[in-house]
Amino acid sequence: MTDPAATQPASPVQVPEGGFRTFVHVLVNTAVANITTSFLWFGLTFWAYQETRNVIATGVIGGAYMLFIALFSMMFGTLVDRFRKKAVMLWATVIAFIVFTLDAAFFFAVGEGAMSDLTLPWFWIFAVVMLAGAVVEQLRNIALSTTVTLLVPVERHANANGLVGTVQGVSMLVTSVFSGLAIGFLGMGWTLIIGLAVMLLAMLHLASLRIVEREIVHVEGQTKWVDIRGGWIAVLAAPGLLALVLFSTINNFVGGVYMALMDPYGIDMFEVQGWGIWFAVASTGFIAGGAVVAATGLGRKPIRTMLALAAVIGLLGALFTIREWAWLYILGCWLYMAAIPAIEAAEQTVIQKVVPYQTQGRVFGFAMTFEAAAAPITSLLIAPLAELWIIPYMRADGEAQWAWLLGEGHNRGIALIFVFAGLFTTLIALVAFLTPQYRLLSARFAQSPDPDPAASPDPDPGAEVNAAEAEAGSPNARGTTE
Repeated sequence: MTDPAATQPASPVQVPEGGFRTFVHVLVNTAVANITTSFLWFGLTFWAYQETRNVIATGVIGGAYMLFIALFSMMFGTLVDRFRKKAVMLWATVIAFIVFTLDAAFFFAVGEGAMSDLTLPWFWIFAVVMLAGAVVEQLRNIALSTTVTLLVPVERHANANGLVGTVQGVSMLVTSVFSGLAIGFLGMGWTLIIGLAVMLLAMLHLASLRIVEREIVHVEGQTKWVDIRGGWIAVLAAPGLLALVLFSTINNFVGGVYMALMDPYGIDMFEVQGWGIWFAVASTGFIAGGAVVAATGLGRKPIRTMLALAAVIGLLGALFTIREWAWLYILGCWLYMAAIPAIEAAEQTVIQKVVPYQTQGRVFGFAMTFEAAAAPITSLLIAPLAELWIIPYMRADGEAQWAWLLGEGHNRGIALIFVFAGLFTTLIALVAFLTPQYRLLSARFAQSPDPDPAASPDPDPGAEVNAAEAEAGSPNARGTTE
């Protein structure tokens, strides 16, 4: 039997006066911090491939980054729920700054020549420490998603999430250009110095911001730093939400392919400086897609929007390297990136509405854990396969056999991988439309009351799970349970 308390509408959302303006400040500050992190991250990837011309190096770097995110996201989500959001974001930036500083000192102590030798341990130590700093900075992104609920009226959540996508696009554009130019003309050493200087400025600006936030009440009497059970319970409390997370996880298996191979394909085509500039051009797709969402929202059924766009980007992924034409690759990257903000905003908008504010940090952390874990599996698998088997095969006998589909060119091996990865993405998205979980979560989103940051903490998450399970087992849910 469903607990009546669980179905009562939440009290109206009370955002602080000037809350949206504060959110914009937080968003811009996070953008600067992300630009710095991405600048160093892109620089590491570009520098590694420029020095080694080895796909395995870029695949391992990308896979390790996502693996770190998967390992720490639940802890990050718990921290966001347990502490004030500004404190979480500020400490994340301070720790990342310290880690990057230590890594820069290590780089200069070893020397760039020895650092670029993959047979020595120095490169891998340098890369792992840098990725650790980049992952700590991801704590800010979880906190940022919860500040949408805290500072923005619910009717503008989709628009705010669209702004996040726009800012991500600007960040990627800026970092792509400057990372490529910095690595191409200045080298890794100056790239590290520039990144640290900008991060210090972002840290000082964040410390000066004032975010009105109510007292944090530690829900469920939690004392654990990694609340896996709380995240699991909070996800189950919204019927169909687990299916949404699982879909994003499966979709991210394909994301690992792009992580491992997109930069090598572009660098081989344009060289590192040129690829940095052209990737920036493609990144304007993020800005355009985010701007559209910020202006128009996602419609009444954001989950439908998400799945439809996922199917579309699968087709784009299958087509944008079908010929080794520079314009086709850049256009395909632009369209692919234009769809990403809407897909991410849809997931965030659903979570922000169907999950109580007091547990949103853990839910975002739970989702990021599973979604981020998928990409490194693919990346770490596909990079060695591409380097040792598929690329050599296509450069020998395979190119003639697949010329009817892929034409001729230097990187037909990577193109072949993109074709199959893209078609798999489209298939998964279309299958998701047919599942009862899709209908269940869509109905839940339409019927859910607005979340209230001012409300008291959720009393007993176990009661919410029981209510969710009862609803999922009712005739209206077509007998489906999570």
